[in-house]
Amino acid sequence: MNKLYKRSFLLTAGMILISFVLLGGVFTTMSYRYLMQERASTLRSDSEYVSSWMAYVLESGYGATDDSISRTLASVAQIADADVMVTTGDGTILIYTDGEVQQQYVGETVTVSVLADVGSDEVYTGRTTLGIYEEKRFVAVCPISLSVGTSDSILGYAIVTTQSAALTELWGDFINIFVLIAVTVLVLAMILSYFSSIQQTRPLEEMADAVRRFGQGEFDVRVDDHGRKDEVGELALAFNSMADSLALSETKRQEFVANISHELKTPMTTISGFTDGILDGTIPPEKAPEYLRVVSSETKRLARLVRKMLDISKLQATENVTGHEKFDLCEVMCQMLLSLEGKITGRGLDMDVQIPEQAVMVWGEPDAITQVGYNLMDNAIKFAYPKSVIRLSIVTKDDKAYVTIQDRGPTIPPEELKLIFDRFHKSDKSRSIDKDGVGLGLYIVKTILNNHKETITVTSENEVTTFTFTMTLAG
Repeated sequence: MNKLYKRSFLLTAGMILISFVLLGGVFTTMSYRYLMQERASTLRSDSEYVSSWMAYVLESGYGATDDSISRTLASVAQIADADVMVTTGDGTILIYTDGEVQQQYVGETVTVSVLADVGSDEVYTGRTTLGIYEEKRFVAVCPISLSVGTSDSILGYAIVTTQSAALTELWGDFINIFVLIAVTVLVLAMILSYFSSIQQTRPLEEMADAVRRFGQGEFDVRVDDHGRKDEVGELALAFNSMADSLALSETKRQEFVANISHELKTPMTTISGFTDGILDGTIPPEKAPEYLRVVSSETKRLARLVRKMLDISKLQATENVTGHEKFDLCEVMCQMLLSLEGKITGRGLDMDVQIPEQAVMVWGEPDAITQVGYNLMDNAIKFAYPKSVIRLSIVTKDDKAYVTIQDRGPTIPPEELKLIFDRFHKSDKSRSIDKDGVGLGLYIVKTILNNHKETITVTSENEVTTFTFTMTLAG
Protein backbone atom coordinates (compact mmCIF):
# COMPACT_ATOMS: atom_id res chain seq x y z
CA MET A 1 0.00 0.00 0.00
CA ASN A 2 2.91 2.35 0.82
CA LYS A 3 4.31 2.04 -2.71
CA LEU A 4 0.94 2.75 -4.28
CA TYR A 5 0.40 5.70 -1.94
CA LYS A 6 3.82 7.18 -2.68
CA ARG A 7 3.34 6.74 -6.42
CA SER A 8 -0.12 8.29 -6.30
CA PHE A 9 1.03 11.19 -4.12
CA LEU A 10 4.13 11.93 -6.21
CA LEU A 11 2.04 11.89 -9.39
CA THR A 12 -0.58 14.20 -7.88
CA ALA A 13 2.00 16.53 -6.31
CA GLY A 14 3.97 16.69 -9.57
CA MET A 15 0.90 17.62 -11.57
CA ILE A 16 -0.07 20.26 -9.02
CA LEU A 17 3.43 21.78 -8.96
CA ILE A 18 3.67 21.86 -12.75
CA SER A 19 0.23 23.47 -12.93
CA PHE A 20 1.15 26.09 -10.32
CA VAL A 21 4.48 26.87 -11.99
CA LEU A 22 2.86 27.28 -15.40
CA LEU A 23 -0.01 29.37 -14.03
CA GLY A 24 2.34 31.41 -11.86
CA GLY A 25 4.67 32.08 -14.76
CA VAL A 26 1.86 33.12 -17.06
CA PHE A 27 0.22 35.29 -14.39
CA THR A 28 3.50 36.95 -13.43
CA THR A 29 4.37 37.74 -17.04
CA MET A 30 0.93 39.09 -17.82
CA SER A 31 0.70 41.13 -14.61
CA TYR A 32 4.18 42.56 -15.19
CA ARG A 33 3.30 43.63 -18.70
CA TYR A 34 -0.01 45.08 -17.58
CA LEU A 35 1.52 47.05 -14.70
CA MET A 36 4.33 48.33 -16.90
CA GLN A 37 1.90 49.49 -19.56
CA GLU A 38 -0.44 50.99 -16.99
CA ARG A 39 2.36 52.79 -15.18
CA ALA A 40 3.89 54.00 -18.43
CA SER A 41 0.52 55.27 -19.62
CA THR A 42 -0.05 57.14 -16.34
CA LEU A 43 3.40 58.71 -16.32
CA ARG A 44 3.02 59.64 -19.99
CA SER A 45 -0.26 61.43 -19.27
CA ASP A 46 1.21 63.23 -16.25
CA SER A 47 4.32 64.35 -18.16
CA GLU A 48 2.22 65.60 -21.07
CA TYR A 49 0.04 67.55 -18.64
CA VAL A 50 3.06 69.13 -16.94
CA SER A 51 4.61 69.90 -20.32
CA SER A 52 1.50 71.59 -21.72
CA TRP A 53 0.97 73.53 -18.49
CA MET A 54 4.60 74.73 -18.38
CA ALA A 55 4.41 75.74 -22.03
CA TYR A 56 1.34 77.81 -21.23
CA VAL A 57 3.06 79.40 -18.21
CA LEU A 58 6.20 80.28 -20.14
CA GLU A 59 4.20 81.59 -23.07
CA SER A 60 2.30 83.81 -20.63
CA GLY A 61 5.56 85.39 -19.47
CA TYR A 62 5.94 83.77 -16.04
CA GLY A 63 9.34 82.62 -14.84
CA ALA A 64 9.93 78.88 -14.48
CA THR A 65 11.23 79.29 -10.92
CA ASP A 66 8.29 81.24 -9.49
CA ASP A 67 7.09 79.85 -6.17
CA SER A 68 3.52 79.55 -7.43
CA ILE A 69 4.70 77.25 -10.22
CA SER A 70 6.67 75.07 -7.78
CA ARG A 71 3.67 74.76 -5.49
CA THR A 72 1.41 73.83 -8.38
CA LEU A 73 3.86 71.15 -9.55
CA ALA A 74 4.11 69.87 -5.94
CA SER A 75 0.34 69.39 -5.94
CA VAL A 76 0.56 67.50 -9.21
CA ALA A 77 3.33 65.25 -7.80
CA GLN A 78 1.31 64.57 -4.67
CA ILE A 79 -1.78 63.62 -6.65
CA ALA A 80 0.19 61.45 -9.11
CA ASP A 81 2.28 59.88 -6.30
CA ALA A 82 5.38 60.63 -8.33
CA ASP A 83 8.36 62.98 -8.56
CA VAL A 84 8.04 65.91 -10.98
CA MET A 85 10.89 67.94 -12.39
CA VAL A 86 11.36 70.61 -15.03
CA THR A 87 14.68 70.97 -16.86
CA THR A 88 16.23 73.29 -19.34
CA GLY A 89 16.91 72.30 -22.90
CA ASP A 90 20.30 70.87 -21.95
CA GLY A 91 18.88 68.82 -19.06
CA THR A 92 19.69 71.10 -16.10
CA ILE A 93 17.03 70.66 -13.40
CA LEU A 94 15.17 73.92 -12.62
CA ILE A 95 12.34 72.54 -10.48
CA TYR A 96 12.19 69.29 -8.52
CA THR A 97 9.36 68.14 -6.25
CA ASP A 98 8.06 64.87 -4.77
CA GLY A 99 4.93 66.46 -3.37
CA GLU A 100 6.67 69.07 -1.30
CA VAL A 101 8.45 72.17 -2.53
CA GLN A 102 12.18 71.42 -2.18
CA GLN A 103 15.49 72.16 -3.86
CA GLN A 104 16.86 68.58 -4.00
CA TYR A 105 18.56 67.74 -7.35
CA VAL A 106 18.05 71.35 -8.53
CA GLY A 107 21.04 72.34 -10.63
CA GLU A 108 21.99 68.81 -11.51
CA THR A 109 21.85 67.54 -15.08
CA VAL A 110 19.91 64.50 -16.23
CA THR A 111 21.36 61.96 -18.67
CA VAL A 112 21.76 63.52 -22.08
CA SER A 113 21.17 60.18 -23.85
CA VAL A 114 17.63 60.08 -22.47
CA LEU A 115 16.88 63.60 -23.75
CA ALA A 116 18.35 62.68 -27.10
CA ASP A 117 15.63 60.09 -27.56
CA VAL A 118 12.91 62.73 -27.17
CA GLY A 119 11.72 64.63 -30.22
CA SER A 120 9.71 67.84 -30.23
CA ASP A 121 6.41 65.91 -30.28
CA GLU A 122 7.45 62.61 -28.67
CA VAL A 123 7.39 61.23 -25.13
CA TYR A 124 10.06 58.91 -23.76
CA THR A 125 8.99 56.17 -21.30
CA GLY A 126 11.19 53.54 -19.71
CA ARG A 127 13.29 52.64 -16.70
CA THR A 128 16.47 54.60 -16.07
CA THR A 129 18.43 56.38 -13.33
CA LEU A 130 18.42 59.67 -15.31
CA GLY A 131 21.99 59.98 -14.07
CA ILE A 132 20.86 61.28 -10.67
CA TYR A 133 19.19 58.32 -8.95
CA GLU A 134 20.96 55.34 -7.42
CA GLU A 135 18.47 52.83 -8.81
CA LYS A 136 16.40 52.66 -11.94
CA ARG A 137 12.96 54.28 -11.84
CA PHE A 138 9.98 54.46 -14.15
CA VAL A 139 10.42 57.64 -16.17
CA ALA A 140 8.32 59.65 -18.63
CA VAL A 141 9.99 62.61 -20.41
CA CYS A 142 7.94 65.08 -22.47
CA PRO A 143 9.45 68.15 -24.24
CA ILE A 144 8.25 71.67 -23.36
CA SER A 145 8.03 73.36 -26.73
CA LEU A 146 6.73 76.64 -28.14
CA SER A 147 5.81 77.39 -31.70
CA VAL A 148 8.15 79.91 -33.29
CA GLY A 149 7.13 80.65 -36.84
CA THR A 150 6.72 77.38 -38.67
CA SER A 151 8.81 75.31 -36.27
CA ASP A 152 8.70 74.26 -32.62
CA SER A 153 11.40 75.32 -30.21
CA ILE A 154 12.20 73.03 -27.23
CA LEU A 155 12.59 75.17 -24.10
CA GLY A 156 12.99 72.32 -21.69
CA TYR A 157 11.62 69.01 -20.51
CA ALA A 158 8.88 67.86 -18.13
CA ILE A 159 9.95 64.68 -16.33
CA VAL A 160 7.74 62.49 -14.13
CA THR A 161 9.32 59.55 -12.25
CA THR A 162 8.21 56.95 -9.74
CA GLN A 163 9.91 54.12 -7.87
CA SER A 164 9.52 50.44 -8.86
CA ALA A 165 9.33 49.29 -5.25
CA ALA A 166 5.52 49.10 -5.36
CA LEU A 167 5.62 46.61 -8.22
CA THR A 168 8.33 44.61 -6.43
CA GLU A 169 6.19 44.47 -3.32
CA LEU A 170 3.23 43.31 -5.40
CA TRP A 171 5.29 40.51 -6.89
CA GLY A 172 6.51 39.54 -3.44
CA ASP A 173 2.94 39.38 -2.16
CA PHE A 174 1.98 37.24 -5.13
CA ILE A 175 4.85 34.82 -4.48
CA ASN A 176 3.85 34.53 -0.83
CA ILE A 177 0.24 33.82 -1.78
CA PHE A 178 1.40 31.34 -4.42
CA VAL A 179 3.61 29.45 -1.94
CA LEU A 180 0.84 29.41 0.68
CA ILE A 181 -1.74 28.06 -1.78
CA ALA A 182 0.73 25.51 -3.18
CA VAL A 183 1.61 24.18 0.28
CA THR A 184 -2.08 24.03 1.26
CA VAL A 185 -3.02 22.17 -1.92
CA LEU A 186 -0.10 19.74 -1.50
CA VAL A 187 -1.13 18.97 2.08
CA LEU A 188 -4.71 18.37 0.96
CA ALA A 189 -3.45 16.23 -1.93
CA MET A 190 -1.34 14.18 0.49
CA ILE A 191 -4.34 13.59 2.78
CA LEU A 192 -6.71 12.79 -0.09
CA SER A 193 -4.12 10.51 -1.73
CA TYR A 194 -3.68 8.65 1.54
CA PHE A 195 -7.37 7.92 1.99
CA SER A 196 -7.83 7.26 -1.73
CA SER A 197 -4.93 4.78 -1.70
CA ILE A 198 -6.39 3.00 1.32
CA GLN A 199 -9.74 2.71 -0.44
CA GLN A 200 -8.12 1.46 -3.64
CA THR A 201 -5.72 -1.02 -2.04
CA ARG A 202 -8.11 -2.60 0.47
CA PRO A 203 -9.74 -4.90 -2.15
CA LEU A 204 -6.30 -5.58 -3.64
CA GLU A 205 -4.90 -6.61 -0.27
CA GLU A 206 -7.94 -8.80 0.31
CA MET A 207 -7.43 -10.38 -3.12
CA ALA A 208 -3.75 -11.03 -2.35
CA ASP A 209 -4.73 -12.67 0.93
CA ALA A 210 -7.45 -14.68 -0.83
CA VAL A 211 -4.93 -15.91 -3.43
CA ARG A 212 -2.61 -17.08 -0.67
CA ARG A 213 -5.49 -18.87 1.04
CA PHE A 214 -6.53 -20.40 -2.28
CA GLY A 215 -3.01 -21.76 -2.58
CA GLN A 216 -3.54 -23.43 0.79
CA GLY A 217 -6.74 -25.10 -0.38
CA GLU A 218 -9.37 -22.74 1.05
CA PHE A 219 -11.66 -22.51 -1.97
CA ASP A 220 -14.54 -20.82 -0.15
CA VAL A 221 -12.71 -17.47 0.20
CA ARG A 222 -14.32 -14.46 -1.49
CA VAL A 223 -13.48 -10.74 -1.75
CA ASP A 224 -15.80 -7.94 -0.61
CA ASP A 225 -16.14 -5.22 -3.24
CA HIS A 226 -17.29 -2.72 -0.54
CA GLY A 227 -20.11 -1.57 -2.79
CA ARG A 228 -17.72 0.02 -5.30
CA LYS A 229 -18.87 0.46 -8.90
CA ASP A 230 -15.51 1.44 -10.40
CA GLU A 231 -12.73 -0.65 -11.96
CA VAL A 232 -11.53 -1.94 -8.56
CA GLY A 233 -15.07 -3.09 -7.77
CA GLU A 234 -15.27 -4.81 -11.16
CA LEU A 235 -11.92 -6.48 -10.44
CA ALA A 236 -13.26 -7.76 -7.11
CA LEU A 237 -16.38 -9.13 -8.84
CA ALA A 238 -14.22 -10.73 -11.56
CA PHE A 239 -12.02 -12.27 -8.87
CA ASN A 240 -15.06 -13.72 -7.09
CA SER A 241 -16.31 -15.11 -10.39
CA MET A 242 -12.91 -16.70 -10.99
CA ALA A 243 -12.96 -18.08 -7.43
CA ASP A 244 -16.39 -19.63 -8.07
CA SER A 245 -15.05 -21.24 -11.25
CA LEU A 246 -11.98 -22.57 -9.46
CA ALA A 247 -14.08 -23.92 -6.62
CA LEU A 248 -16.40 -25.60 -9.13
CA SER A 249 -13.39 -27.02 -10.99
CA GLU A 250 -12.00 -28.38 -7.76
CA THR A 251 -15.36 -29.97 -6.94
CA LYS A 252 -15.47 -31.47 -10.44
CA ARG A 253 -11.92 -32.76 -10.03
CA GLN A 254 -12.75 -34.43 -6.74
CA GLU A 255 -15.89 -35.93 -8.24
CA PHE A 256 -13.88 -37.13 -11.23
CA VAL A 257 -11.30 -38.82 -9.02
CA ALA A 258 -14.05 -40.41 -6.94
CA ASN A 259 -15.97 -41.56 -10.04
CA ILE A 260 -13.02 -43.02 -11.87
CA SER A 261 -11.86 -44.73 -8.67
CA HIS A 262 -15.28 -46.30 -8.35
CA GLU A 263 -15.39 -47.31 -12.03
CA LEU A 264 -11.96 -48.93 -11.78
CA LYS A 265 -12.54 -50.53 -8.41
CA THR A 266 -15.59 -52.62 -9.36
CA PRO A 267 -14.15 -54.54 -12.38
CA MET A 268 -10.72 -54.86 -10.78
CA THR A 269 -12.27 -56.36 -7.62
CA THR A 270 -14.25 -58.82 -9.76
CA ILE A 271 -11.21 -59.78 -11.84
CA SER A 272 -9.00 -60.18 -8.78
CA GLY A 273 -11.59 -62.22 -6.85
CA PHE A 274 -12.42 -64.63 -9.65
CA THR A 275 -8.76 -65.04 -10.65
CA ASP A 276 -7.69 -65.80 -7.09
CA GLY A 277 -10.64 -68.22 -6.73
CA ILE A 278 -9.52 -70.17 -9.80
CA LEU A 279 -5.88 -70.22 -8.71
CA ASP A 280 -6.49 -71.37 -5.13
CA GLY A 281 -9.15 -73.95 -6.10
CA THR A 282 -12.07 -72.15 -4.46
CA ILE A 283 -13.81 -72.22 -7.82
CA PRO A 284 -14.11 -75.78 -9.18
CA PRO A 285 -12.30 -76.42 -12.48
CA GLU A 286 -15.55 -77.23 -14.26
CA LYS A 287 -16.87 -73.72 -13.45
CA ALA A 288 -13.63 -71.94 -14.36
CA PRO A 289 -14.65 -71.17 -18.00
CA GLU A 290 -17.84 -69.44 -16.78
CA TYR A 291 -15.93 -67.21 -14.40
CA LEU A 292 -13.20 -66.59 -16.95
CA ARG A 293 -15.89 -65.22 -19.27
CA VAL A 294 -16.86 -62.80 -16.49
CA VAL A 295 -13.20 -61.83 -16.09
CA SER A 296 -12.95 -61.30 -19.85
CA SER A 297 -16.06 -59.09 -19.82
CA GLU A 298 -14.72 -56.96 -16.98
CA THR A 299 -11.35 -56.68 -18.73
CA LYS A 300 -13.07 -55.40 -21.86
CA ARG A 301 -15.00 -52.95 -19.69
CA LEU A 302 -11.70 -51.65 -18.29
CA ALA A 303 -10.34 -51.37 -21.83
CA ARG A 304 -13.37 -49.34 -22.89
CA LEU A 305 -12.96 -47.05 -19.89
CA VAL A 306 -9.28 -46.46 -20.62
CA ARG A 307 -10.03 -45.86 -24.31
CA LYS A 308 -12.75 -43.35 -23.44
CA MET A 309 -10.42 -41.56 -21.02
CA LEU A 310 -7.76 -41.32 -23.72
CA ASP A 311 -10.35 -39.95 -26.15
CA ILE A 312 -11.39 -37.31 -23.61
CA SER A 313 -7.78 -36.34 -22.93
CA LYS A 314 -7.17 -35.96 -26.66
CA LEU A 315 -10.33 -33.91 -27.14
CA GLN A 316 -9.55 -31.58 -24.23
CA ALA A 317 -6.06 -30.98 -25.60
CA THR A 318 -7.44 -30.13 -29.06
CA GLU A 319 -8.03 -26.51 -30.01
CA ASN A 320 -11.27 -25.33 -31.58
CA VAL A 321 -11.76 -26.90 -35.01
CA THR A 322 -14.47 -24.61 -36.37
CA GLY A 323 -13.97 -24.25 -40.13
CA HIS A 324 -11.40 -27.06 -40.25
CA GLU A 325 -12.93 -28.91 -43.20
CA LYS A 326 -16.02 -28.82 -45.40
CA PHE A 327 -17.96 -32.10 -45.65
CA ASP A 328 -21.43 -33.51 -46.37
CA LEU A 329 -23.30 -33.96 -43.09
CA CYS A 330 -25.90 -36.25 -44.68
CA GLU A 331 -23.23 -38.68 -45.91
CA VAL A 332 -21.57 -38.78 -42.48
CA MET A 333 -24.86 -39.57 -40.72
CA CYS A 334 -25.71 -42.30 -43.25
CA GLN A 335 -22.33 -43.97 -42.74
CA MET A 336 -22.90 -43.78 -38.99
CA LEU A 337 -26.25 -45.56 -39.38
CA LEU A 338 -24.67 -48.35 -41.45
CA SER A 339 -22.11 -48.98 -38.72
CA LEU A 340 -24.91 -49.41 -36.17
CA GLU A 341 -27.18 -51.54 -38.36
CA GLY A 342 -26.39 -54.68 -36.39
CA LYS A 343 -27.38 -53.14 -33.07
CA ILE A 344 -30.56 -51.62 -34.52
CA THR A 345 -31.63 -54.95 -36.01
CA GLY A 346 -30.65 -56.82 -32.85
CA ARG A 347 -33.13 -54.85 -30.74
CA GLY A 348 -35.86 -54.99 -33.39
CA LEU A 349 -35.95 -51.22 -33.84
CA ASP A 350 -37.25 -49.31 -36.85
CA MET A 351 -35.61 -46.17 -38.24
CA ASP A 352 -37.41 -43.04 -39.44
CA VAL A 353 -34.76 -41.17 -41.42
CA GLN A 354 -35.57 -37.70 -42.70
CA ILE A 355 -32.43 -36.51 -44.46
CA PRO A 356 -32.41 -34.09 -47.45
CA GLU A 357 -31.64 -35.67 -50.82
CA GLN A 358 -29.16 -32.94 -51.68
CA ALA A 359 -25.89 -32.58 -49.82
CA VAL A 360 -25.78 -30.46 -46.65
CA MET A 361 -22.25 -29.07 -46.54
CA VAL A 362 -20.97 -28.00 -43.11
CA TRP A 363 -17.68 -26.94 -41.49
CA GLY A 364 -15.98 -29.25 -38.99
CA GLU A 365 -14.02 -32.43 -38.51
CA PRO A 366 -15.85 -35.39 -40.12
CA ASP A 367 -14.44 -38.09 -37.84
CA ALA A 368 -15.33 -36.11 -34.70
CA ILE A 369 -18.89 -35.45 -35.90
CA THR A 370 -19.21 -39.14 -36.81
CA GLN A 371 -18.29 -39.88 -33.19
CA VAL A 372 -20.99 -37.43 -32.02
CA GLY A 373 -23.67 -39.10 -34.16
CA TYR A 374 -22.48 -42.61 -33.19
CA ASN A 375 -22.60 -41.88 -29.44
CA LEU A 376 -26.03 -40.25 -29.63
CA MET A 377 -27.49 -43.02 -31.82
CA ASP A 378 -25.89 -45.76 -29.67
CA ASN A 379 -27.41 -44.10 -26.62
CA ALA A 380 -30.84 -44.03 -28.31
CA ILE A 381 -30.58 -47.71 -29.36
CA LYS A 382 -29.60 -48.71 -25.84
CA PHE A 383 -32.53 -47.04 -24.10
CA ALA A 384 -35.31 -47.23 -26.72
CA TYR A 385 -38.19 -49.62 -26.10
CA PRO A 386 -37.86 -52.84 -28.19
CA LYS A 387 -39.62 -52.66 -31.55
CA SER A 388 -40.03 -48.87 -31.20
CA VAL A 389 -38.99 -46.24 -33.76
CA ILE A 390 -35.87 -44.06 -33.66
CA ARG A 391 -36.04 -40.89 -35.73
CA LEU A 392 -33.03 -39.20 -37.34
CA SER A 393 -33.58 -35.88 -39.11
CA ILE A 394 -31.49 -33.08 -40.58
CA VAL A 395 -32.97 -29.65 -41.26
CA THR A 396 -31.33 -26.34 -42.20
CA LYS A 397 -32.26 -22.88 -40.99
CA ASP A 398 -30.37 -19.63 -41.57
CA ASP A 399 -26.65 -20.57 -41.36
CA LYS A 400 -27.09 -23.71 -39.24
CA ALA A 401 -27.89 -27.39 -39.79
CA TYR A 402 -29.87 -29.09 -37.01
CA VAL A 403 -29.39 -32.84 -36.45
CA THR A 404 -32.07 -34.48 -34.29
CA ILE A 405 -32.01 -38.02 -32.85
CA GLN A 406 -35.20 -39.04 -31.06
CA ASP A 407 -36.10 -42.30 -29.29
CA ARG A 408 -39.07 -43.62 -27.36
CA GLY A 409 -38.06 -44.97 -23.95
CA PRO A 410 -38.08 -44.19 -20.22
CA THR A 411 -38.35 -40.45 -19.50
CA ILE A 412 -35.28 -38.81 -18.02
CA PRO A 413 -36.21 -36.89 -14.82
CA PRO A 414 -35.73 -33.10 -15.06
CA GLU A 415 -33.13 -33.08 -12.27
CA GLU A 416 -30.97 -35.45 -14.32
CA LEU A 417 -31.22 -33.55 -17.61
CA LYS A 418 -28.78 -30.86 -16.38
CA LEU A 419 -26.29 -33.58 -15.36
CA ILE A 420 -26.57 -35.82 -18.39
CA PHE A 421 -23.43 -34.44 -20.09
CA ASP A 422 -21.25 -34.73 -16.97
CA ARG A 423 -18.42 -37.26 -16.78
CA PHE A 424 -19.40 -40.67 -15.42
CA HIS A 425 -23.05 -39.71 -15.11
CA LYS A 426 -25.35 -42.67 -15.80
CA SER A 427 -29.08 -42.43 -15.42
CA ASP A 428 -29.35 -45.98 -14.17
CA LYS A 429 -32.30 -45.15 -11.95
CA SER A 430 -34.53 -44.42 -14.90
CA ARG A 431 -32.73 -46.43 -17.62
CA SER A 432 -31.55 -49.55 -15.85
CA ILE A 433 -30.86 -51.31 -19.15
CA ASP A 434 -27.45 -49.57 -19.22
CA LYS A 435 -25.16 -51.99 -17.42
CA ASP A 436 -22.00 -51.82 -19.54
CA GLY A 437 -21.63 -48.07 -20.12
CA VAL A 438 -19.03 -45.98 -18.33
CA GLY A 439 -20.90 -42.67 -18.42
CA LEU A 440 -18.53 -40.89 -20.83
CA GLY A 441 -20.33 -41.07 -24.18
CA LEU A 442 -22.42 -37.92 -23.79
CA TYR A 443 -19.54 -36.09 -22.14
CA ILE A 444 -17.45 -36.81 -25.25
CA VAL A 445 -20.31 -35.53 -27.42
CA LYS A 446 -20.45 -32.28 -25.47
CA THR A 447 -16.68 -31.84 -25.59
CA ILE A 448 -16.50 -32.35 -29.36
CA LEU A 449 -19.32 -29.89 -30.02
CA ASN A 450 -17.75 -27.32 -27.67
CA ASN A 451 -14.52 -27.62 -29.67
CA HIS A 452 -16.58 -26.89 -32.78
CA LYS A 453 -18.32 -23.97 -31.00
CA GLU A 454 -21.63 -25.72 -31.58
CA THR A 455 -24.52 -26.42 -29.21
CA ILE A 456 -26.53 -29.46 -28.15
CA THR A 457 -29.90 -29.58 -26.38
CA VAL A 458 -31.90 -32.42 -24.85
CA THR A 459 -35.57 -32.79 -23.90
CA SER A 460 -37.35 -35.76 -22.33
CA GLU A 461 -41.14 -35.76 -21.94
CA ASN A 462 -43.85 -38.41 -22.15
CA GLU A 463 -41.30 -41.21 -22.78
CA VAL A 464 -39.82 -39.32 -25.77
CA THR A 465 -36.19 -38.19 -25.50
CA THR A 466 -34.76 -35.85 -28.15
CA PHE A 467 -31.17 -34.77 -28.71
CA THR A 468 -30.50 -31.91 -31.18
CA PHE A 469 -27.09 -30.50 -32.09
CA THR A 470 -26.06 -27.78 -34.57
CA MET A 471 -23.45 -27.51 -37.30
CA THR A 472 -22.40 -24.40 -39.21
CA LEU A 473 -23.31 -24.47 -42.89
CA ALA A 474 -20.54 -24.02 -45.44
CA GLY A 475 -21.62 -21.24 -47.75
